[in-house]
Amino acid sequence: MALKIIKVICFVIFLSGIPALIISSIAGNNEGWVLTFGVVTAIAALILIAVSAVTAKTRLDSFDEVIAERIEQRVRELVASGASEADVRALIRDALELSRGQQ
Repeated sequence: MALKIIKVICFVIFLSGIPALIISSIAGNNEGWVLTFGVVTAIAALILIAVSAVTAKTRLDSFDEVIAERIEQRVRELVASGASEADVRALIRDALELSRGQQ
């Protein structure tokens, strides 16, 4: 809930900062107002980007049911031929981690 409020506030500040920059630069030759609105808008944008990046929900990788069933069948065959099921499943986990680049 608090993260949503932070996002909304930063978004409103960011959207109101753009017209404020334009109006303050047209209205007069006061560089202080332009710099103030620019810095506030930039900070709001950075906070919005940081909060969005940190709180992004990662989705599970989609997988094909047919391929998953084929792998499971091969595991059963290896276990039936005498391989340890724990070793086979550990090998599959290691292969997945390697393919995802997590090692």
